[in-house]
Amino acid sequence: MDRFRRASAAALLTAVTLCGAVGAAAASSGVPAPPSGERAHDLATRPALSAHATARGVAAWEEFRIHGSARNIGSGTRVTLQQKQGGRWVALPATVRTARTGEYSLRVKLGIRGENLLRLAGGGAVSPVVRMAVN
Repeated sequence: MDRFRRASAAALLTAVTLCGAVGAAAASSGVPAPPSGERAHDLATRPALSAHATARGVAAWEEFRIHGSARNIGSGTRVTLQQKQGGRWVALPATVRTARTGEYSLRVKLGIRGENLLRLAGGGAVSPVVRMAVN
């Protein structure tokens, strides 16, 4: 019986040690913990824009569309197309207002050849970058 207790205690100690090592590895893996409390509420109510292009590449001055949706932004909010030029974001003369559903669609023509970095800004939010190759 004494052997059984020692074996059980050793198994339990090994299990606790392994769990501690796995927990420490998970904590140091760089994966953020899910937000909680006020921070989660702030993230859920923060304005956000999504953006997607209808093509990956176009010829110079060929029309394509950028469409997406707005979250936590009022309907009718003006959304402006921006292009990265020389290390800074420049507003282009292309704007659209969000629909009642929060969606938008914008017709775009670009003349600068090469890879163009585009994004949309409005209502206190900025969309992720959309890459467009212009030939």
